[in-house]
Amino acid sequence: MTRTALVTGGTRGIGAAISVALKDAGYRVAANYAGNEEAARHFTEETGIPAYRWSVADYGACAAGIAEVEATLGPVDVLVNNAGITRDAMFHKLSPEQWRQVIDTNLNGVFNMTHPLWPGMRERRFGRIITISSINGQKGQVGQVNYSAAKAGDLGFTKALAQEGARAGITVNAICPGYIATEMVMAVAEPVREKIVGQIPVGRLGEAREIARCVVFLASDEAGFITGSTLTANGGQYIA
Repeated sequence: MTRTALVTGGTRGIGAAISVALKDAGYRVAANYAGNEEAARHFTEETGIPAYRWSVADYGACAAGIAEVEATLGPVDVLVNNAGITRDAMFHKLSPEQWRQVIDTNLNGVFNMTHPLWPGMRERRFGRIITISSINGQKGQVGQVNYSAAKAGDLGFTKALAQEGARAGITVNAICPGYIATEMVMAVAEPVREKIVGQIPVGRLGEAREIARCVVFLASDEAGFITGSTLTANGGQYIA
């Protein structure tokens, strides 16, 4: 049976790698995106994976977007909560708007996407919820109080919801990537990047496809005994 997967923030960076890996593993895949239409169009042309635009910060938009995906591809069996933003600032300079934007996308967005899908997964007695958190949700990071709080909240969400989903055949897990060689990280000045790499015991940045492989495993039937877990993929930078 071919299952359907929905990846938020699924047309760029780690999300794009996840979308492609799930397609290669035999899933029907829908990729959500929020704003970059050119990147989404290019992604679909390259991969054949359909892209759907809505903001995960808007519950109504999530419910409508999910309904559109399910009408086209069938019930969503696997949800990958990958969409995320940063609005970095030292706390004394952090504005309420910067706090709200990050919480709305990175934490509320996980609720907004998962909640409309939950009844169908319970009814079908199968589901995979996989949320991409962050190393900084585990250890914190200077200048990222908003981001670290949201990503830590994702881990609490995962642990609690896993207990509710277990008897319904739904697993709920999180992945905490470390520093990955995405467009955003590679745009950082080389001296800063070298300093980051110097803090990673394996001596390199991670690759998006390495996070994607973690997702493919957690989405599989073989991972049915794993729930409420946090998989760390950070090259040994932080041992949880």
